[in-house]
Amino acid sequence: MLFISADKETQIVDDIMHQIVSKTFKYGEKLPSENELAEKYRVPRMTVRNALTKLDERGYIYSKQGKGRYLKEESIQIHLNLTGKTSFTDKMKQSGYDLKTHNIYCEKIRFSEQIYQSLNAKEDDDVYKIGRLRYINDEPIAIHNSFVSVAMLPEIMEDGPEIESMFAYYRKLGYSKFSSRKSMLSITFPTSYEQQLLSCKSMVPLIVVESDCIDVTSGKVLEHTKILYRSDKFKYDLTMD
Repeated sequence: MLFISADKETQIVDDIMHQIVSKTFKYGEKLPSENELAEKYRVPRMTVRNALTKLDERGYIYSKQGKGRYLKEESIQIHLNLTGKTSFTDKMKQSGYDLKTHNIYCEKIRFSEQIYQSLNAKEDDDVYKIGRLRYINDEPIAIHNSFVSVAMLPEIMEDGPEIESMFAYYRKLGYSKFSSRKSMLSITFPTSYEQQLLSCKSMVPLIVVESDCIDVTSGKVLEHTKILYRSDKFKYDLTMD
């Protein structure tokens, strides 16, 4: 196979990606060595190394010290119900997933027009961000950020650092039925801090889901939610129930 384009790295990446998608390479399989690939594509070894580095950064392969590069294992399929009637914790447990949650921060945010409008908060109101890191099978899957106003939840500054499930917290306050107001999906790339939390590389896309949680009885907005999901280790079923 002779590559004559100036962008040989991209062509190698595309060809290996095609083999991954077509399952020519199997999950967990060791890839050919740099020397083997350089001979196959008739390019310098450094060109192959750069192409493999890009695949590594995108989360498709990984290296074992002294052993070579391997295709990552098959993604775990996760069912995500985008309606806001059930908490993420309850959804995962009902589906039989081994879910763990760590509270990672409770911090006051600067004014954000989008978030403040979603919460019906005034510009001089205090709004806090409660962050939880979610694990499935001990793999970090998502960062859940809940934005709440002190006017709505006066004790959030004290209670926030201990919260793992916002819905469980709301139930303690007397709220029992929840719904969501629109769900927005987008794609982003992780910051260096998010890379550390999610154990992913800089070029691994994150799926962003934003919505508002509403108390059905009063119609009040309890929180604005922004969730960052890893895309390299999980597949997401977004079927609406």
